[in-house]
Amino acid sequence: MALLEQWRKAAYDESANQYEMQQKWNAYFEVEKSIYEKLLQNPEEVVKGTVKELAQKFDVSVMTMTGFLDGINDSLKEPNPIEEMEEDTEVNLGFEPALLYKNMVAADADWLYNLEEWNAIFDEETRKALYKEQKSSTTIVKEAKVYPNDPCPCGSGKKYKKCCGKN
Repeated sequence: MALLEQWRKAAYDESANQYEMQQKWNAYFEVEKSIYEKLLQNPEEVVKGTVKELAQKFDVSVMTMTGFLDGINDSLKEPNPIEEMEEDTEVNLGFEPALLYKNMVAADADWLYNLEEWNAIFDEETRKALYKEQKSSTTIVKEAKVYPNDPCPCGSGKKYKKCCGKN
């Protein structure tokens, strides 16, 4: 069984005790936070190695590293082959900072997008702009309904029913 499948089976086990699962996730989030703190200290450096080597480098289990790789994969410049990943699979953590920040916002992971290390990468204005861009990208805006007696939106000056709303 591939590592990712094992990770997901353990991480999203619906038959498990809810309290224990919450404890596991809280512990995972702390580990995840510490890995991101290290990665963000030098965002240009592309950390590479096998899954097992990276787990050792960050002092975490292979399963925890698998979960981390699953989470960061959408923010990488070159995605890793996470679906068929094994302990000896060569992976990299070369991330795109703006994309990573926005993905953290999308995940509502405030413990990650509020890390001190972001201050050295983006100024406050840029972080606010990225935050706003991400939040507005998921906001659905309904267009105003045009009624027959309203001015036509094409700008002709005619009523909608006499112009573009004829048919």
